[in-house]
Amino acid sequence: MEKRVFLIVLDSFGIGAEPDAAAFGDEGTNTLGAIAGHPNFNCPNLKKLGLFNIDGVTAGEKTDAPAGAFARLQEQSMGKDTTIGHWEIAGVVSPNPLPTFPNGFPEELIQEFEAKTGHKVLCNLPYSGTEVLKDYGEQAMKENALIVYTSADSVFQVAANEELVPVHELYRYCEIAREMLKGEYGMGRVIARPFLGHTADTFYRTTNRHDLSLKPPRATMLDLLKEAGRDVIAVGKIFDIFDGQGVTEKIKTTGNTNGIAFTKALQTRDFEGLAFVNLVDFDMLYGHRRDVPGYAAAATEFDRFLADFIPGMREGDLLMITADHGCDPSYTKTTDHTREYVPYLVCGKGVKPGVDLGTRLCFGTIAQTVCEYLGVDASSLDGHSVLQEILK
Repeated sequence: MEKRVFLIVLDSFGIGAEPDAAAFGDEGTNTLGAIAGHPNFNCPNLKKLGLFNIDGVTAGEKTDAPAGAFARLQEQSMGKDTTIGHWEIAGVVSPNPLPTFPNGFPEELIQEFEAKTGHKVLCNLPYSGTEVLKDYGEQAMKENALIVYTSADSVFQVAANEELVPVHELYRYCEIAREMLKGEYGMGRVIARPFLGHTADTFYRTTNRHDLSLKPPRATMLDLLKEAGRDVIAVGKIFDIFDGQGVTEKIKTTGNTNGIAFTKALQTRDFEGLAFVNLVDFDMLYGHRRDVPGYAAAATEFDRFLADFIPGMREGDLLMITADHGCDPSYTKTTDHTREYVPYLVCGKGVKPGVDLGTRLCFGTIAQTVCEYLGVDASSLDGHSVLQEILK
């Protein structure tokens, strides 16, 4: 029997503040709680899988007969960003946070970047990705400058207008930055942020974003699966997050709708291994922009996909749904990610319905379970498998 795992990360779909959330400035945050009561939220299939039966979830209405196994996962790594979250999902815990620069990057670093790219740098502060275009976009176009900014996450972001700086050139500048940012400056991600428009009120970010991640510190689930001859299909920004390590096939997406369509198409293909999907719009378009209606509508769009996807699952398929951190769209103290528990929903023809796994420490629970199911030794990874608890 062909064994396939569809692991879908709803980027930033947190389900409530973790015990140490206050240390991250995120006490009381709850992404699911923020959207579940909105009129745009209609998720009967997530409910059926047991989303509202998960330990600690107070939003929504529990179901009497969950169709899947469900758990609340607590992050073990010291962080709340995409890179660390995905590494931990893949079985690698990060005991130390990646560096951040709340006051901007050191002047000598910016000067070196300017010298190597031949462009002046503007901003160099933590900033909202949309606001930075309003405040610096016109100046950047007049002066043929690059906009460099960061956030509470470990990111070095470079924005430029595609009409002045072609996308391939912006990518090259980001590669220069990635080479520079090592050691004490080892940022989790360098992100190219191309935009278009001509005035502050018409600027918009295009879909040509590109992430250059720090390489994982050691082998992840992806490496182990690839070495064992399994397929590892990366959909969305998964390839970028892992810098391509352990990936056998890359599928680039332009957002949730596109990513959902590719995932549905993969269901009809023959492969043996893992389809690892990231749906980024939850985080990028709605979480950071604190857009509760948009986030709720995106959840509903995903739920409709489940109504189509689940009946088409084959005998050897497992569907796993989780997140990498929170990004509470109702939390107005910051526009950053939030330190939250994440859901872990598992279903398939071979999965016992209604298995309540409680709260588990470490997102690596997922990596261990995936590897055990696919028959790959994961003793080098963090976390503990729940496979034997959920299989019929």
